[in-house]
Amino acid sequence: MSLQTLSESEIIMTLIALTLLLAFAFGVGTFMEWIKAPRVVGEITGGILLGSTFLYYFFPEVMGGIFMAYDQEGKVLNIFYQLGLIFLMFLSGYNTKLEVDRENTKTIACVFAGATVLPMLGAIPFISMFRSAFIGEAENEIAFGLVFTIGVAITSIPVISKIFFDMGIMNTRFSNTVLTVSTFQDLCLWILLNAATRIASTGVLRVSDMLLVVGFTLGLFVVAKLISDHAQKKEYPLKAVTFYSLSFIVLLAVCAGLYRAGINIMYSAFLVGYLVKSFVGDAKESEPKKRMEALGNFAFSFFVPIYFALVGIQLNLIHDFSLVRFLIFFVIAFGLEAVGTLIFLQFTNLNARTKLNFAVTMNARGGPGIVLATVAYSYQIISVEFFTVLILTTMLSSLIAGYWLRRQQKLDPDIFMNLTKTPRA
Repeated sequence: MSLQTLSESEIIMTLIALTLLLAFAFGVGTFMEWIKAPRVVGEITGGILLGSTFLYYFFPEVMGGIFMAYDQEGKVLNIFYQLGLIFLMFLSGYNTKLEVDRENTKTIACVFAGATVLPMLGAIPFISMFRSAFIGEAENEIAFGLVFTIGVAITSIPVISKIFFDMGIMNTRFSNTVLTVSTFQDLCLWILLNAATRIASTGVLRVSDMLLVVGFTLGLFVVAKLISDHAQKKEYPLKAVTFYSLSFIVLLAVCAGLYRAGINIMYSAFLVGYLVKSFVGDAKESEPKKRMEALGNFAFSFFVPIYFALVGIQLNLIHDFSLVRFLIFFVIAFGLEAVGTLIFLQFTNLNARTKLNFAVTMNARGGPGIVLATVAYSYQIISVEFFTVLILTTMLSSLIAGYWLRRQQKLDPDIFMNLTKTPRA
C-alpha cells in the first residue's frame, strides 16, 4: 500500500499558512490578554485580519498564494481545524464537574432556568424575523430553529473560568454557581445541537427519530456518568505514557465510531474527556494528571489557536455581513439571557448587584458559542451571515462580561463574596 503525499512546495506552503495562523492568533490573543480581554477573542480576530476582511481583501494574490497555493490545501488545513475542535471539546469535557452544592441548589436552579429555558422560549418568536437571511443551504426549519435558540442561550465555561482565575475569585460561591450552571447548560445544548445536526443530515424530521437521537445522546452521557462514578472509586496502576496513549486511542476511536451512529464529533470528544478525568483523578501530583495538563497546554498553544484563527479567516465582514441584523440579534440574545436570569433570581435572597452580575456573566458565550457556529455552518444549517453573526456575538458578549466583572470588583473587592441581602436590623 502506498500513500499519496504532498510535494515539497505544497508542504512548505502549508507550513507557512500554519505559521501565519498561529502567529496572528498568538499576537492578537496576547494583546487581548494585555488589555484584560478574553484570549479567544484575539485568536479569532487574528484570523479575521488574515481573511477577506483585511489582508486578503487588499492583497488577494499574496494571501491566496499562501492559503490557496494548491487545490487540496483547504482540506489539509481543515484537518488541523477538526483536531482543534476535537481537543477543545475533549479538554472541555475533561474540565467538567457535575457537583451540585446542596446549599446553593435553589440559586443554581433559578440561574439555569433563567439563563437557559426562558431565553430559548423567548427566542422562538424571533426565528421568522431572521429566517431568510440566516437559514443555511440545507433549508431545514427545525434544525435552524434549534441552532437559533441555542445561540441565544449558550454560555462559555473556558472563558468564564479564565476570567474568574485572573480576577482571583475562583472557588467562590459566585464562580461555583456560574460554572455549575454552565456545565448543565452546555450539556443540554450539546444534546440539542447533536439532534439538530442529525436532523440536518437526514433531511427529514420524524418525532420518533428526534426523540431517539435525544434519548441516545442523553443515554451516552448517563453511561459516561455511571462509568465515571465507578472509576473514581478505584486506582488504576497504568503508567503515565500508557494512559496517555490509551486516551488518544479512545478519543479518536469513539469520535469515529459514534459519528457512524449519528453522534457529532464534538459531543463524542466531550464525553471522552469527561470519562478520562474520572480515571485520571484530581490528585495534582499524579503523573497522569500532569500528562493531561501538559496535553492541555500543548493543545491550547497549537491546535486550538489554529482552530479559532481558521474560524476568523472565514469571516467576511465586508460582503457576508449586515451590521443592522447583527445588532438586532445581539440585543435580542443578550437581552433575553439577562432578563431571563433576572426574572428567576427574584425568587432568591441574592442582593440586586449580584443578580445583575449573574445576568451579565451568563452572557459570555466564548468557545461553546464558536463551536455552535462552526458545527452548524459545516452542516449547512445556517448561512455564512448567521455564522458571522454568531461569532461576533460570542466575541462581543465575552468582552462585555469580562470588563463588567472586573469593573464590579474594582468598585467593591468583596462583591463576589457577599451575595445575599443584608439582614435588616
